[in-house]
Amino acid sequence: MKVATFNINNVNRRLPNLLAWLDAAQPDVVCLQELKASQAEFPIAAINEAGYGAIWKGQKTWNGVAILARGADPIQTRNELPGDPEDKQARYIEAAVNGVLITSLYLPNGNPQPGPKFDYKLAWFERLLAHAAELYASGLPVVLAGDYNVVPTDFDIYPTKSWDDDALLQPESRAAYRRLLDQGWLDSIRSLYPDERVYTFWDYMRNRWPRDAGLRLDHLLLSEPLKPKLVAAGVDREVRGLENASDHAPTWIELEP
Repeated sequence: MKVATFNINNVNRRLPNLLAWLDAAQPDVVCLQELKASQAEFPIAAINEAGYGAIWKGQKTWNGVAILARGADPIQTRNELPGDPEDKQARYIEAAVNGVLITSLYLPNGNPQPGPKFDYKLAWFERLLAHAAELYASGLPVVLAGDYNVVPTDFDIYPTKSWDDDALLQPESRAAYRRLLDQGWLDSIRSLYPDERVYTFWDYMRNRWPRDAGLRLDHLLLSEPLKPKLVAAGVDREVRGLENASDHAPTWIELEP
């Protein structure tokens, strides 16, 4: 099973790129973030035409998450992160696909920090930690996939000081991510590439893509039953270099049956 996560940064604007990548890469499951489309605006007809079933939670202008499954319909188990019924931002969806529980999560960016947006990021992370602990304890095969908006370590960003004040790199953000791993989750990319700089995001500003000035923000974490099944992982960097590209590239893993 090939599972990918891809912050599409406007699903309708990038739809030709998405469809071309689906055709070339043939992922079995795709977790999308930052749809930037309302529920009614999600391009389900084109997704179906490409051979994928889908569930999604849209939001006008911002946010939005989806899960696609090749030749199947994902069975939705949640469309919001528990813990705050007042939170209306479309940042979490969860489904069963071929016997695996899959999440598509879009953690808040948190900028500018300090301030209310950073407080919201950390509060959302606490809710994720609580829910993730329950998922891990269930013993189910789970892929906790998405755009975490966290650069886990300095090894996950090009050598620079220019991001030091950014919410993505703050000690509190990194500590929350470490607490997630401490529950037992496996960071699949880092486990297979322990000594290699791997980037999944290149900002549009300051010529960062041509300079390979990247960050690793998109993560696929595995619960205990899936750890021995991990056989490959990677980033489809070439997608970032296309015309009208998202600032993220698809990040994927392969799990043996």
